[in-house]
Amino acid sequence: MSGTASGTSGEPSPGAAWWFAFGTFTVLPVRAAAVDREVAGRGMAAAPAVGVVLGLAAAAVLLAAGALSGSRLLAAVLAVGTLAWLTRALHLDGLADLADGLGSGRPPGQALDVMKRSDIGPFGVVTLVVALLVQVAALSALPGAPAVAALVAACASGRLAVTWACREGVPAARPGGLGAFVAGTVGRGPALVSTAAAALAVAAVAALSALLPAALGTSVPPAWPILRALGAMAAGLAAAWLLRRRAVRRLGGITGDVLGALVETATTAALLAFCLL
Repeated sequence: MSGTASGTSGEPSPGAAWWFAFGTFTVLPVRAAAVDREVAGRGMAAAPAVGVVLGLAAAAVLLAAGALSGSRLLAAVLAVGTLAWLTRALHLDGLADLADGLGSGRPPGQALDVMKRSDIGPFGVVTLVVALLVQVAALSALPGAPAVAALVAACASGRLAVTWACREGVPAARPGGLGAFVAGTVGRGPALVSTAAAALAVAAVAALSALLPAALGTSVPPAWPILRALGAMAAGLAAAWLLRRRAVRRLGGITGDVLGALVETATTAALLAFCLL
C-alpha cells in the first residue's frame, strides 16, 4: 500500500485531509495538496468514510451485475474486482507482501527486505488466493440486500482498522515510507469519533437494506440487519487487531504494506462473519 509519504511545501488546504484520504485509499484522481503529519492524521481518521464510499460503489456493481446476469457468483466476482480496481490493488499487494515477510521466519530487518521485493512468494500467493476466494464465496452466499450491507460494513471495517493502526503509541517499522509518515498521527479521541461515525453509517445502510425484504413481504426482525452488520464490522476489527499486534511484535512497527494487509484482513473477516451470523 502506498500513498503520500512525505509532506509537500506550502500550507495545507482546508480539504487536504480528505484529498489525502481519497488519494491514499483509492484510484480516484485527486489534486495534489500540501500534507504534513497533522493533515495525514486527519486523513487516516477520515479513512472509514472512504471505505463507506467504496462499499457503496462495489454494492452498485454487485446489484447491477446480479440483476443483469442472474448469477450471485458472477456479481460477487465483479464486486470484489471493482474494489481491487478502485484501490489499485495496493491493499492486496500489501497483504501478499506481509504474508511473505512474516512467513519468511527471518529477523525483522530481513523480513522487511523481503516485503520490499517486487515479486510475490508462495506465502503471498496462497494468502491472496484464500482471501479473495473467501470474499467472493461470502458475498455470493448472500442475497442482494444483505450483500449491500455486508460490503459497506466490510469496507468501513477495513479502513477503520487503518485508523486504529495509526493511533498514538503504534510505531513505524522503518524510518521512511507511508508507514513512518502516518504512524502515531491519530489520537484516541479522533479514533473513537471515527469508529462511532463509521458504525452509524454502517447501521444506516443496514437499516435501509432491510427495507427491500420488508417491501417484498419477507419477514426480517427490524434490528437484526443492523446488529448483523455491526457484528461483522467488529469481527473485522478484531481480526485486524490480531494481525497488527503480530506485525508490530515481529517487525517492530507498521509499514504501508502492513496497513494494506490490515484493510484486506478486516474486509475478509467482516464478510465471512456477516455470512456466518
